[in-house]
This record gives sequence, structure tokens and C-alpha cells, in this order.
Amino acid sequence: MLTALLVSALLAIDPATDTTLEARLAPLAKGHQGKTALAVKNLQTGENYYHNADEVMPTASLIKIAVLIELYAQAQEGKLHLSDRVTLRSADKVPGSGILTEHFSDGAEFSLRDAARLMIAFSDNTATNLVLERTGIQAVNKRMAAWGFPQTRINAKVFRGSTTSVDPERTRRYGLGSTTAREMVGLLEQLQTSARLRPVYKLAVLNHLSKNDDKYKFKRLLPAGVTVMHKDGSTDDTRTDAGLMHTPTGIVAMCVLTTNNKDRRWVAENAGNLLCARVAKEVYEYFSVPSSLTQP
Repeated sequence: MLTALLVSALLAIDPATDTTLEARLAPLAKGHQGKTALAVKNLQTGENYYHNADEVMPTASLIKIAVLIELYAQAQEGKLHLSDRVTLRSADKVPGSGILTEHFSDGAEFSLRDAARLMIAFSDNTATNLVLERTGIQAVNKRMAAWGFPQTRINAKVFRGSTTSVDPERTRRYGLGSTTAREMVGLLEQLQTSARLRPVYKLAVLNHLSKNDDKYKFKRLLPAGVTVMHKDGSTDDTRTDAGLMHTPTGIVAMCVLTTNNKDRRWVAENAGNLLCARVAKEVYEYFSVPSSLTQP
């Protein structure tokens, strides 16, 4: 009976999934017309794949994960309160992603917690700067270094590089922020598994990341209902995404970084968007089958 069940399970596997993780992901990275870095780690089994994972790359808005963690770490330490109020001024408004600049009036007031929601759900640049007003830019970088991620840095407020940069050279080279694929996956792993943030703060951070409304990168090709807690980023020549994805064989931390992309179109079919989507799809399908059935 046991043998019959095993044979049935093996026959049910799609041959396309009976490959190594590297065999699935390496061709995607190689085929992309731009600079790429990938990191994937199943936090339950430890199985992983890394490609150019120690290369320092621009993050675009992906660095807002680090800002979010710093905000909740400072709340845990009593340095600020998530219920503290912030007031929107016309001078605070910056262009790019988000809803505050176009849809909120001068003098609008809301909590730091709500600013964090806007920063992650809509990648709101103005909300990000309001959060950074309270946390400080250098505090984010010091926290990341203390946690073991020295290349994960934010360089300035969004669209305020000329006046707020804490490292003009890195601002020139990487824009808003930098990281490596390995560091970002390590950061996500610590967020998920360590006790650096108490459960109430950890769950709040993960909840924010689960509300990201981007539909063009990681979530794009996944089955409906798959939980992905992530943050993405986009500039003309850069597309990034990183997060935690629930799969049948465990939570997987993954990061896709691209820059110097040939495709600079601001369209859903941008090649960087599609690379992020295809990586997430391959990772999900691979970890949807028990490793004992996919390994030779």
C-alpha cells in the first residue's frame, strides 16, 4: 500500500518541476538584459540558491523594508510611539509613487503607523520621508549594520538626495539605497525567525508587508491566495523585489535585484518586472513539492 502511494505521488509530479532550484533560476538570471542578483532560501529546510548575491546593488524603494523595521524597533525601545501624529505640509510632498502628494491637502494629520502603511502598501515617497523625519536616516543604517547587514543602507530622503544625503558618493552610485541579495534575504530571515522584534512588532511589520499592492512583480504569476510579504522598487533602469513567501514546504525568503536594465519602459511588461514574477513562480512551484520527491 505504501509503495502504491509513493508511485502515485511520483506520477503526479509535473516533470517540469523535477529539476534543481538552480536549473530553474539560473537561466532566468542569465537571460535578463541587465545586471542581476538573486537569493532564495527556504527557512524551514535551508535549501537555497544564490546568484551574484554579494554584489552591492541599488534598491529603489525596496530599502523601505529597512525603514519600516527601524520604525518598529524604535517603537519597541520607547523612542517613539506609533500613535504619534504627523502633519503633512506642502513642502513635504515629493513626486513618484504614493497617494499623499496628489490626494491629501496641506495640514492633513495622521499617525506614524498610518504613514508606515502608506510607505509599504503604496510605496508612498512622501510618507517615507515623514517616517524618516522621526527615525532619522543614519539610525536606519546603524540598525542594519548592527544586525549584520552593512551594505543595506538608505542614503537620503526620497527625491531629497541633494539636501539630505548622509553619503553623497553612495547616493550618486546607488540612488535611494543599496543592499545585496544575500543581505536582504538574511534580513528577512531575521525578521521572520529571530527575537530582535517582539512578536507584536514583528507581526505588525509582516502585516504591513503583506499589504503591498504591487501586482507586477512577485505576485503576478502566483496562484490566488498565496501569501507574500514583500516590498518592491522601481526606477528607470532598476527593478527589485524581496520578501517572504508561504509555500507548502515552508516560508521562503527571496530577493531579486536588477539594474542597468535595457528595458526602461514604465509598463507592466517591463522585463525587470517579468523577471521578478518568473522567479517567484519558479520558486513557488519548486517548493510546492516535497524535496524528497524532487531530488535524485
